[in-house]
Amino acid sequence: MTEVSSLQKKMLEEMKDHDLFQKAESFGLEYLSKALERNVYPSDKALSDLKKFDEELPSSTGDAYSVLQQLNDFGGPATVTTIGSRYFGFVTGSVLPASLAAKNLSIFWDQVSAMQVISPLCSKLETIVEQWLVQLFGLPKGTAAGFVSGSSMANFCGLAAARYRILKNQGWDITEKGLFDAPKIRVVTGRHAHSTVLKAISLIGLGKANIEWVDVDDQGRIIVDQIPELDNRTILILQAGNVSSGSFDDFKNICEKAKNQGAWIHIDGAFGLWAQASESLKHLTKGIEYANSWAVDAHKTLNTPYDSGIIMCRDKEALVSALHMTGGYIVIGEGRDGMYYTPEMSRRARIIELWAAMKYLGKAGIDQLVTDLHLRAAQFANEIKTKKGFKVLNDIVFNQVLVQCDSDEITDRTISKIQELRTCWAGGSTWFGKKVIRVSVCSWATTPEDITKSVNSFEEALSLVQS
Repeated sequence: MTEVSSLQKKMLEEMKDHDLFQKAESFGLEYLSKALERNVYPSDKALSDLKKFDEELPSSTGDAYSVLQQLNDFGGPATVTTIGSRYFGFVTGSVLPASLAAKNLSIFWDQVSAMQVISPLCSKLETIVEQWLVQLFGLPKGTAAGFVSGSSMANFCGLAAARYRILKNQGWDITEKGLFDAPKIRVVTGRHAHSTVLKAISLIGLGKANIEWVDVDDQGRIIVDQIPELDNRTILILQAGNVSSGSFDDFKNICEKAKNQGAWIHIDGAFGLWAQASESLKHLTKGIEYANSWAVDAHKTLNTPYDSGIIMCRDKEALVSALHMTGGYIVIGEGRDGMYYTPEMSRRARIIELWAAMKYLGKAGIDQLVTDLHLRAAQFANEIKTKKGFKVLNDIVFNQVLVQCDSDEITDRTISKIQELRTCWAGGSTWFGKKVIRVSVCSWATTPEDITKSVNSFEEALSLVQS
Protein backbone atom coordinates (compact mmCIF):
# COMPACT_ATOMS: atom_id res chain seq x y z
CA MET A 1 0.00 0.00 0.00
CA THR A 2 1.36 3.43 -1.01
CA GLU A 3 2.09 5.69 1.94
CA VAL A 4 0.81 9.24 2.32
CA SER A 5 3.55 11.62 1.19
CA SER A 6 5.23 14.00 3.60
CA LEU A 7 3.70 16.96 1.74
CA GLN A 8 0.22 15.49 2.11
CA LYS A 9 0.80 14.92 5.82
CA LYS A 10 1.96 18.50 6.25
CA MET A 11 -1.05 19.99 4.46
CA LEU A 12 -3.53 17.68 6.18
CA GLU A 13 -2.25 19.00 9.48
CA GLU A 14 -2.52 22.59 8.24
CA MET A 15 -6.09 22.00 7.09
CA LYS A 16 -7.00 21.17 10.69
CA ASP A 17 -4.93 24.00 12.15
CA HIS A 18 -7.53 26.60 13.07
CA ASP A 19 -4.82 28.90 14.38
CA LEU A 20 -3.48 29.29 10.84
CA PHE A 21 -6.79 30.52 9.48
CA GLN A 22 -7.48 32.60 12.56
CA LYS A 23 -4.11 34.28 12.06
CA ALA A 24 -5.11 35.24 8.52
CA GLU A 25 -8.44 36.53 9.80
CA SER A 26 -6.76 38.56 12.53
CA PHE A 27 -4.50 40.21 9.97
CA GLY A 28 -7.52 41.02 7.82
CA LEU A 29 -9.53 42.43 10.71
CA GLU A 30 -6.62 44.60 11.77
CA TYR A 31 -6.41 46.00 8.23
CA LEU A 32 -10.16 46.55 8.13
CA SER A 33 -10.14 48.43 11.44
CA LYS A 34 -7.76 51.03 10.00
CA ALA A 35 -9.12 51.23 6.45
CA LEU A 36 -11.09 54.44 6.97
CA GLU A 37 -8.19 56.30 8.61
CA ARG A 38 -5.05 55.15 6.83
CA ASN A 39 -3.46 56.90 3.86
CA VAL A 40 -5.37 56.14 0.70
CA TYR A 41 -2.16 55.40 -1.24
CA PRO A 42 0.84 53.43 0.13
CA SER A 43 3.71 55.36 1.70
CA ASP A 44 7.10 55.57 0.00
CA LYS A 45 8.47 53.10 2.55
CA ALA A 46 5.68 50.61 1.84
CA LEU A 47 6.37 50.84 -1.89
CA SER A 48 10.10 50.41 -1.29
CA ASP A 49 9.49 47.38 0.92
CA LEU A 50 7.88 45.52 -1.99
CA LYS A 51 11.44 44.52 -2.88
CA LYS A 52 11.07 41.96 -0.06
CA PHE A 53 9.16 39.85 -2.58
CA ASP A 54 12.12 39.80 -5.00
CA GLU A 55 13.41 36.25 -4.61
CA GLU A 56 13.94 33.04 -6.50
CA LEU A 57 11.28 30.35 -6.29
CA PRO A 58 12.03 28.50 -3.04
CA SER A 59 13.67 25.13 -3.51
CA SER A 60 11.67 23.43 -0.75
CA THR A 61 8.29 23.63 0.94
CA GLY A 62 8.04 26.42 3.47
CA ASP A 63 5.92 27.38 6.45
CA ALA A 64 2.34 28.60 6.03
CA TYR A 65 2.64 31.03 8.94
CA SER A 66 5.69 32.72 7.46
CA VAL A 67 3.90 33.09 4.10
CA LEU A 68 1.03 34.89 5.83
CA GLN A 69 3.41 36.99 7.88
CA GLN A 70 5.28 38.22 4.80
CA LEU A 71 2.02 39.13 3.08
CA ASN A 72 0.79 41.01 6.11
CA ASP A 73 4.06 42.82 6.85
CA PHE A 74 4.98 43.89 3.33
CA GLY A 75 1.85 43.29 1.24
CA GLY A 76 -0.79 44.99 3.37
CA PRO A 77 1.03 48.33 3.67
CA ALA A 78 1.49 48.44 -0.11
CA THR A 79 -2.21 48.11 -0.91
CA VAL A 80 -4.34 51.00 -2.16
CA THR A 81 -7.23 51.54 0.24
CA THR A 82 -9.99 51.31 -2.35
CA ILE A 83 -12.34 50.01 0.35
CA GLY A 84 -11.94 53.28 2.23
CA SER A 85 -13.88 56.52 1.97
CA ARG A 86 -11.59 58.85 0.01
CA TYR A 87 -10.52 56.86 -3.04
CA PHE A 88 -11.87 58.72 -6.07
CA GLY A 89 -9.51 57.37 -8.72
CA PHE A 90 -11.00 54.84 -11.07
CA VAL A 91 -14.69 53.96 -10.81
CA THR A 92 -13.84 51.55 -8.02
CA GLY A 93 -16.41 50.79 -5.35
CA SER A 94 -15.72 49.99 -1.72
CA VAL A 95 -17.16 46.85 -0.17
CA LEU A 96 -20.26 46.36 1.96
CA PRO A 97 -19.47 44.70 5.30
CA ALA A 98 -22.15 42.03 4.80
CA SER A 99 -20.87 41.24 1.31
CA LEU A 100 -17.24 41.08 2.44
CA ALA A 101 -18.16 38.77 5.32
CA ALA A 102 -20.09 36.54 2.90
CA LYS A 103 -17.08 36.37 0.61
CA ASN A 104 -14.89 35.49 3.56
CA LEU A 105 -17.21 32.59 4.40
CA SER A 106 -17.43 31.45 0.79
CA ILE A 107 -13.64 31.26 0.51
CA PHE A 108 -13.72 28.20 2.75
CA TRP A 109 -16.38 26.61 0.55
CA ASP A 110 -14.39 27.29 -2.66
CA GLN A 111 -17.40 26.68 -4.88
CA VAL A 112 -17.41 26.51 -8.70
CA SER A 113 -20.39 28.03 -10.49
CA ALA A 114 -20.27 26.03 -13.71
CA MET A 115 -23.00 23.45 -13.16
CA GLN A 116 -25.79 22.79 -10.70
CA VAL A 117 -24.27 19.42 -9.89
CA ILE A 118 -20.99 21.08 -8.87
CA SER A 119 -22.70 23.65 -6.63
CA PRO A 120 -26.46 23.49 -6.03
CA LEU A 121 -26.03 26.58 -3.84
CA CYS A 122 -24.58 28.69 -6.65
CA SER A 123 -27.23 27.47 -9.06
CA LYS A 124 -29.97 28.55 -6.66
CA LEU A 125 -28.43 31.92 -5.82
CA GLU A 126 -27.80 32.77 -9.49
CA THR A 127 -31.44 31.95 -10.24
CA ILE A 128 -32.69 34.17 -7.42
CA VAL A 129 -30.36 37.10 -8.12
CA GLU A 130 -31.24 37.01 -11.82
CA GLN A 131 -34.89 37.49 -10.86
CA TRP A 132 -34.03 40.29 -8.43
CA LEU A 133 -31.97 42.15 -11.04
CA VAL A 134 -34.67 41.91 -13.70
CA GLN A 135 -37.18 43.38 -11.25
CA LEU A 136 -34.80 46.04 -9.92
CA PHE A 137 -33.83 47.30 -13.38
CA GLY A 138 -37.34 47.00 -14.80
CA LEU A 139 -36.23 44.70 -17.62
CA PRO A 140 -38.45 42.41 -19.73
CA LYS A 141 -39.61 39.18 -18.11
CA GLY A 142 -37.40 36.28 -19.18
CA THR A 143 -34.21 38.37 -19.38
CA ALA A 144 -31.22 36.14 -18.62
CA ALA A 145 -28.21 37.09 -16.51
CA GLY A 146 -24.64 35.83 -16.63
CA PHE A 147 -22.25 36.51 -13.76
CA VAL A 148 -18.84 37.43 -15.09
CA SER A 149 -15.67 39.17 -13.89
CA GLY A 150 -16.62 42.73 -14.84
CA SER A 151 -18.20 44.94 -17.46
CA SER A 152 -15.33 44.27 -19.88
CA MET A 153 -16.49 40.67 -20.10
CA ALA A 154 -20.15 41.66 -19.84
CA ASN A 155 -19.79 43.92 -22.89
CA PHE A 156 -18.08 41.09 -24.73
CA CYS A 157 -20.93 38.70 -23.93
CA GLY A 158 -23.63 41.16 -24.93
CA LEU A 159 -22.00 41.95 -28.26
CA ALA A 160 -21.32 38.25 -28.92
CA ALA A 161 -25.03 37.56 -28.40
CA ALA A 162 -25.86 40.45 -30.75
CA ARG A 163 -23.51 39.08 -33.40
CA TYR A 164 -25.05 35.62 -33.10
CA ARG A 165 -28.65 36.84 -33.44
CA ILE A 166 -28.04 39.27 -36.30
CA LEU A 167 -26.24 36.63 -38.35
CA LYS A 168 -28.68 33.87 -37.42
CA ASN A 169 -31.57 36.01 -38.65
CA GLN A 170 -29.78 36.16 -42.00
CA GLY A 171 -29.37 32.40 -42.17
CA TRP A 172 -25.76 32.35 -40.98
CA ASP A 173 -24.76 30.23 -37.96
CA ILE A 174 -21.54 31.77 -36.71
CA THR A 175 -21.05 28.96 -34.20
CA GLU A 176 -20.58 26.53 -37.09
CA LYS A 177 -19.33 28.75 -39.92
CA GLY A 178 -17.33 31.47 -38.20
CA LEU A 179 -16.91 34.94 -39.68
CA PHE A 180 -15.37 33.97 -43.01
CA ASP A 181 -17.77 35.15 -45.75
CA ALA A 182 -20.39 36.06 -43.12
CA PRO A 183 -22.86 38.88 -43.85
CA LYS A 184 -21.62 42.29 -42.74
CA ILE A 185 -22.68 43.63 -39.35
CA ARG A 186 -22.89 47.36 -38.70
CA VAL A 187 -21.73 48.82 -35.36
CA VAL A 188 -22.94 52.28 -34.38
CA THR A 189 -21.80 54.04 -31.20
CA GLY A 190 -20.87 57.41 -29.76
CA ARG A 191 -17.35 58.84 -29.83
CA HIS A 192 -17.14 58.53 -26.04
CA ALA A 193 -17.75 54.79 -25.98
CA HIS A 194 -15.72 53.19 -23.20
CA SER A 195 -12.48 51.41 -24.07
CA THR A 196 -13.92 48.08 -22.92
CA VAL A 197 -16.61 48.41 -25.60
CA LEU A 198 -13.94 48.94 -28.22
CA LYS A 199 -12.03 45.95 -26.88
CA ALA A 200 -15.17 43.80 -27.11
CA ILE A 201 -15.81 44.93 -30.69
CA SER A 202 -12.27 43.90 -31.55
CA LEU A 203 -12.47 40.55 -29.73
CA ILE A 204 -15.65 39.44 -31.49
CA GLY A 205 -14.02 40.15 -34.84
CA LEU A 206 -16.08 43.12 -36.02
CA GLY A 207 -13.12 45.49 -36.13
CA LYS A 208 -12.83 48.97 -34.65
CA ALA A 209 -12.21 50.43 -38.11
CA ASN A 210 -15.76 49.46 -39.10
CA ILE A 211 -17.48 51.47 -36.37
CA GLU A 212 -19.92 54.12 -37.53
CA TRP A 213 -19.09 56.90 -35.09
CA VAL A 214 -21.69 59.37 -33.84
CA ASP A 215 -20.65 62.72 -32.37
CA VAL A 216 -21.42 63.57 -28.75
CA ASP A 217 -22.49 66.77 -27.00
CA ASP A 218 -20.52 68.72 -24.40
CA GLN A 219 -21.49 66.19 -21.72
CA GLY A 220 -20.42 63.16 -23.76
CA ARG A 221 -23.96 62.09 -24.70
CA ILE A 222 -24.56 60.68 -28.15
CA ILE A 223 -26.33 63.29 -30.32
CA VAL A 224 -29.71 61.78 -31.14
CA ASP A 225 -30.23 63.58 -34.46
CA GLN A 226 -26.88 62.34 -35.78
CA ILE A 227 -27.59 58.64 -35.31
CA PRO A 228 -27.81 57.16 -38.82
CA GLU A 229 -30.74 55.16 -40.10
CA LEU A 230 -30.54 51.74 -38.47
CA ASP A 231 -31.61 48.30 -39.67
CA ASN A 232 -31.68 44.65 -38.60
CA ARG A 233 -27.97 44.28 -39.35
CA THR A 234 -26.99 46.94 -36.81
CA ILE A 235 -25.67 46.87 -33.24
CA LEU A 236 -26.31 50.22 -31.56
CA ILE A 237 -24.18 50.70 -28.43
CA LEU A 238 -25.33 53.28 -25.88
CA GLN A 239 -23.98 54.38 -22.50
CA ALA A 240 -25.47 54.66 -19.02
CA GLY A 241 -22.79 56.65 -17.24
CA ASN A 242 -20.00 58.29 -19.22
CA VAL A 243 -16.77 57.21 -17.54
CA SER A 244 -15.64 60.83 -17.23
CA SER A 245 -18.73 63.04 -16.93
CA GLY A 246 -21.21 60.43 -15.69
CA SER A 247 -23.71 61.49 -18.37
CA PHE A 248 -26.42 59.19 -19.75
CA ASP A 249 -27.49 58.83 -23.36
CA ASP A 250 -31.07 59.81 -24.16
CA PHE A 251 -32.56 56.32 -24.03
CA LYS A 252 -36.11 57.63 -24.07
CA ASN A 253 -35.70 59.21 -27.51
CA ILE A 254 -33.36 56.60 -28.97
CA CYS A 255 -34.25 53.09 -27.87
CA GLU A 256 -37.85 52.64 -28.98
CA LYS A 257 -37.09 54.01 -32.44
CA ALA A 258 -33.95 51.88 -32.77
CA LYS A 259 -35.88 48.79 -31.71
CA ASN A 260 -38.58 49.48 -34.30
CA GLN A 261 -35.84 49.76 -36.96
CA GLY A 262 -34.69 46.25 -36.04
CA ALA A 263 -31.36 47.15 -34.44
CA TRP A 264 -29.85 45.26 -31.52
CA ILE A 265 -29.38 47.79 -28.69
CA HIS A 266 -26.62 47.16 -26.17
CA ILE A 267 -26.23 49.43 -23.14
CA ASP A 268 -22.90 49.73 -21.39
CA GLY A 269 -24.08 50.59 -17.89
CA ALA A 270 -21.03 49.55 -15.87
CA PHE A 271 -21.76 51.90 -12.98
CA GLY A 272 -24.67 53.99 -14.26
CA LEU A 273 -27.33 51.34 -14.77
CA TRP A 274 -27.82 51.32 -11.00
CA ALA A 275 -29.45 54.75 -11.32
CA GLN A 276 -32.57 52.79 -12.24
CA ALA A 277 -32.70 51.63 -8.60
CA SER A 278 -32.89 55.20 -7.25
CA GLU A 279 -36.28 56.91 -7.22
CA SER A 280 -34.62 60.32 -7.54
CA LEU A 281 -32.28 59.27 -10.37
CA LYS A 282 -34.24 56.74 -12.42
CA HIS A 283 -35.24 59.44 -14.92
CA LEU A 284 -31.69 59.02 -16.25
CA THR A 285 -32.42 55.45 -17.37
CA LYS A 286 -35.92 55.90 -18.77
CA GLY A 287 -36.21 53.77 -21.91
CA ILE A 288 -33.53 51.16 -21.12
CA GLU A 289 -36.17 48.43 -21.18
CA TYR A 290 -36.24 48.62 -24.99
CA ALA A 291 -32.63 47.43 -25.24
CA ASN A 292 -31.57 43.85 -25.97
CA SER A 293 -28.56 43.56 -23.65
CA TRP A 294 -27.10 45.41 -20.70
CA ALA A 295 -23.64 45.29 -19.10
CA VAL A 296 -23.25 46.31 -15.46
CA ASP A 297 -20.82 45.89 -12.56
CA ALA A 298 -21.79 45.11 -8.99
CA HIS A 299 -18.29 45.88 -7.68
CA LYS A 300 -18.67 49.52 -8.68
CA THR A 301 -21.88 51.19 -7.56
CA LEU A 302 -23.28 48.29 -5.50
CA ASN A 303 -19.98 47.95 -3.58
CA THR A 304 -19.60 44.17 -3.73
CA PRO A 305 -16.06 42.75 -3.53
CA TYR A 306 -14.10 42.51 -6.75
CA ASP A 307 -14.74 40.91 -9.24
CA SER A 308 -18.47 41.02 -9.98
CA GLY A 309 -19.83 41.87 -13.42
CA ILE A 310 -23.21 41.04 -14.92
CA ILE A 311 -24.42 40.57 -18.49
CA MET A 312 -28.18 40.73 -18.93
CA CYS A 313 -29.81 39.74 -22.19
CA ARG A 314 -33.47 39.57 -23.20
CA ASP A 315 -32.59 37.02 -25.92
CA LYS A 316 -31.59 34.06 -23.77
CA GLU A 317 -31.14 31.78 -26.79
CA ALA A 318 -28.70 34.19 -28.41
CA LEU A 319 -26.65 34.54 -25.22
CA VAL A 320 -26.44 30.80 -24.63
CA SER A 321 -25.71 30.05 -28.29
CA ALA A 322 -22.96 32.67 -28.45
CA LEU A 323 -21.31 31.25 -25.32
CA HIS A 324 -22.07 27.61 -26.13
CA MET A 325 -20.59 24.75 -24.13
CA THR A 326 -20.64 21.05 -24.96
CA GLY A 327 -18.91 17.90 -23.76
CA GLY A 328 -19.73 14.29 -22.98
CA TYR A 329 -18.70 14.77 -19.35
CA ILE A 330 -21.08 17.69 -18.73
CA VAL A 331 -23.98 16.92 -16.42
CA ILE A 332 -27.01 19.06 -17.27
CA GLY A 333 -28.89 19.99 -14.12
CA GLU A 334 -32.59 20.26 -13.48
CA GLY A 335 -31.95 23.85 -12.43
CA ARG A 336 -29.57 26.53 -13.68
CA ASP A 337 -26.14 25.60 -15.06
CA GLY A 338 -24.28 28.90 -14.90
CA MET A 339 -21.63 28.05 -17.50
CA TYR A 340 -24.16 28.54 -20.32
CA TYR A 341 -24.38 32.28 -19.61
CA THR A 342 -20.66 33.11 -19.40
CA PRO A 343 -17.51 32.43 -21.45
CA GLU A 344 -15.85 30.63 -18.55
CA MET A 345 -16.51 27.21 -17.16
CA SER A 346 -14.03 27.59 -14.29
CA ARG A 347 -15.54 30.52 -12.47
CA ARG A 348 -15.45 31.36 -8.79
CA ALA A 349 -18.67 31.73 -6.84
CA ARG A 350 -18.90 35.52 -6.92
CA ILE A 351 -22.67 35.12 -6.81
CA ILE A 352 -22.48 34.50 -3.06
CA GLU A 353 -21.33 37.99 -2.16
CA LEU A 354 -23.63 39.56 -4.80
CA TRP A 355 -26.60 37.76 -3.28
CA ALA A 356 -25.46 38.86 0.19
CA ALA A 357 -25.25 42.50 -0.90
CA MET A 358 -28.73 42.55 -2.43
CA LYS A 359 -30.26 40.51 0.41
CA TYR A 360 -28.74 42.86 2.99
CA LEU A 361 -29.60 46.15 1.30
CA GLY A 362 -32.99 45.37 -0.17
CA LYS A 363 -34.64 47.83 -2.55
CA ALA A 364 -34.62 50.68 -0.04
CA GLY A 365 -30.96 50.18 0.81
CA ILE A 366 -29.85 50.04 -2.81
CA ASP A 367 -31.84 53.21 -3.50
CA GLN A 368 -30.16 54.97 -0.57
CA LEU A 369 -26.68 53.76 -1.51
CA VAL A 370 -26.97 54.95 -5.11
CA THR A 371 -28.56 58.24 -4.12
CA ASP A 372 -25.89 58.94 -1.49
CA LEU A 373 -23.11 58.57 -4.08
CA HIS A 374 -24.78 61.23 -6.18
CA LEU A 375 -25.26 63.55 -3.22
CA ARG A 376 -21.58 63.29 -2.25
CA ALA A 377 -20.52 64.01 -5.85
CA ALA A 378 -22.77 67.07 -5.93
CA GLN A 379 -21.30 68.19 -2.62
CA PHE A 380 -17.76 67.82 -3.99
CA ALA A 381 -18.64 69.92 -7.03
CA ASN A 382 -20.30 72.62 -4.96
CA GLU A 383 -17.40 72.87 -2.52
CA ILE A 384 -14.59 72.80 -5.09
CA LYS A 385 -16.30 75.62 -7.00
CA THR A 386 -15.74 77.88 -4.00
CA LYS A 387 -11.98 77.29 -4.12
CA LYS A 388 -9.97 79.71 -6.22
CA GLY A 389 -8.22 78.13 -9.22
CA PHE A 390 -10.68 75.28 -9.80
CA LYS A 391 -13.66 74.92 -12.09
CA VAL A 392 -16.10 72.07 -12.69
CA LEU A 393 -16.66 71.14 -16.34
CA ASN A 394 -19.60 68.73 -16.20
CA ASP A 395 -23.19 68.63 -15.02
CA ILE A 396 -23.32 66.45 -11.90
CA VAL A 397 -26.02 64.00 -12.89
CA PHE A 398 -24.61 60.96 -11.12
CA ASN A 399 -21.31 60.29 -9.31
CA GLN A 400 -18.61 61.87 -11.54
CA VAL A 401 -16.96 65.29 -11.17
CA LEU A 402 -14.52 66.77 -13.70
CA VAL A 403 -12.25 69.42 -12.22
CA GLN A 404 -9.89 71.69 -14.15
CA CYS A 405 -7.23 74.18 -13.07
CA ASP A 406 -6.12 77.25 -15.01
CA SER A 407 -3.91 75.31 -17.44
CA ASP A 408 -3.07 71.76 -18.45
CA GLU A 409 0.33 72.05 -16.77
CA ILE A 410 -1.13 73.24 -13.47
CA THR A 411 -3.82 70.53 -13.63
CA ASP A 412 -1.22 67.80 -14.12
CA ARG A 413 1.01 69.11 -11.34
CA THR A 414 -1.96 69.46 -8.99
CA ILE A 415 -2.99 65.84 -9.64
CA SER A 416 0.52 64.69 -8.73
CA LYS A 417 0.52 66.78 -5.55
CA ILE A 418 -2.92 65.49 -4.50
CA GLN A 419 -1.62 61.96 -4.88
CA GLU A 420 1.53 62.78 -2.89
CA LEU A 421 -0.50 64.24 -0.02
CA ARG A 422 -2.37 60.91 0.21
CA THR A 423 -5.43 62.37 1.96
CA CYS A 424 -7.45 61.20 -1.01
CA TRP A 425 -6.62 59.79 -4.43
CA ALA A 426 -7.91 61.07 -7.76
CA GLY A 427 -6.64 60.41 -11.26
CA GLY A 428 -6.27 62.45 -14.40
CA SER A 429 -7.98 62.27 -17.76
CA THR A 430 -8.63 64.39 -20.81
CA TRP A 431 -11.96 66.03 -21.64
CA PHE A 432 -12.33 67.37 -25.19
CA GLY A 433 -8.57 67.77 -25.39
CA LYS A 434 -8.10 69.43 -21.98
CA LYS A 435 -6.42 67.89 -18.93
CA VAL A 436 -8.82 67.29 -16.03
CA ILE A 437 -8.91 65.74 -12.57
CA ARG A 438 -11.53 63.00 -12.55
CA VAL A 439 -13.32 62.44 -9.26
CA SER A 440 -15.39 59.24 -9.05
CA VAL A 441 -17.48 58.92 -5.89
CA CYS A 442 -18.14 55.20 -5.52
CA SER A 443 -17.81 54.25 -1.84
CA TRP A 444 -20.68 53.73 0.58
CA ALA A 445 -18.29 54.91 3.31
CA THR A 446 -17.75 58.42 1.91
CA THR A 447 -19.21 60.93 4.35
CA PRO A 448 -19.81 64.68 3.97
CA GLU A 449 -16.72 65.17 6.17
CA ASP A 450 -14.65 63.02 3.78
CA ILE A 451 -15.71 65.24 0.89
CA THR A 452 -14.74 68.43 2.71
CA LYS A 453 -11.41 66.95 3.80
CA SER A 454 -10.70 65.90 0.20
CA VAL A 455 -11.66 69.29 -1.25
CA ASN A 456 -9.33 70.93 1.25
CA SER A 457 -6.57 68.58 0.10
CA PHE A 458 -7.19 69.71 -3.49
CA GLU A 459 -6.85 73.31 -2.32
CA GLU A 460 -3.63 72.53 -0.43
CA ALA A 461 -2.19 70.72 -3.47
CA LEU A 462 -2.87 73.67 -5.76
CA SER A 463 -1.35 76.05 -3.22
CA LEU A 464 1.84 73.97 -3.11
CA VAL A 465 1.98 73.90 -6.91
CA GLN A 466 1.65 77.68 -7.09
CA SER A 467 4.11 78.45 -4.27
